[in-house]
Amino acid sequence: MKISEIVKEFDENLEKVKESGHPEPTAMSLATVSKDGRPSSRIVLLKEFSDRGFVFYTNYESRKGYQLTENPNVALTFVWHGLKKQVRVEGRAEKVSSEESDAYFSTRPKKSQIGAWASIQSREIENKFDFEKRIAKYTLKYGVGKVPRPDFWGGYLVVPELIEFWEAREFRLHDRRVFERQSDGDWSVKKIYP
Repeated sequence: MKISEIVKEFDENLEKVKESGHPEPTAMSLATVSKDGRPSSRIVLLKEFSDRGFVFYTNYESRKGYQLTENPNVALTFVWHGLKKQVRVEGRAEKVSSEESDAYFSTRPKKSQIGAWASIQSREIENKFDFEKRIAKYTLKYGVGKVPRPDFWGGYLVVPELIEFWEAREFRLHDRRVFERQSDGDWSVKKIYP
């Protein structure tokens, strides 16, 4: 099986979720592991997907950014309760190119661009006004004209090694199909017990 067939199925599911009125159809749980083996998860938004993998954006100096540097192995989970479906992805995260990060950053609202500069993501705020001061500082600096992308902010591509489609069935007799990348680049598929 080719990855394009799996991506097509994911796309069809995502379109159904969007049509259902789900408030955040691209929300996904991203699980990372620190160098000392401590897991951590949080919700991020999927911004792009293709045969290459799944892309999200963040501050490279955030907790997740440091963990991805220490250990690029990650897991993603999409949970779509309305459709009684979920999709799990396991793979490796790698930074997207500067050009891709620049292109996406330029599409963000200006206040979000300024927020990327102002937030020292995952670090303690010493004073309740510190963040507001930083926002004001970068608003003055970039209030007119184009806001450049910070070097410490950009995208990650999760290159999948395993993708599981899970669909709820009555009496917890769920349908589970697991696709795994093979050494030749093709993908195997197997059904597993719920």
